[in-house]
Amino acid sequence: MVLKHIDLNTTILTLEELLQELTAETEILLTRGNIPVAKIAPTPANPTPAKRVLGLHEGEGWMSDDFTAPLPESFWLGDEE
Repeated sequence: MVLKHIDLNTTILTLEELLQELTAETEILLTRGNIPVAKIAPTPANPTPAKRVLGLHEGEGWMSDDFTAPLPESFWLGDEE
């Protein structure tokens, strides 16, 4: 990967011109003098989503025995017990 340094103090470029400098093998580092301000990097054409793994956390979760039990009236009315 090639890193191009562009000093914002000495260069006047539009965003379109900056993007024209960007290629699949090039990243652009924007600086003000010697201080890095931002980095522009290309995105992959077809990013591959992470594969899901079935059963990765099997047995780590639990559910209360009364999960499906009706809630008390105090829950719905806002009364404290």
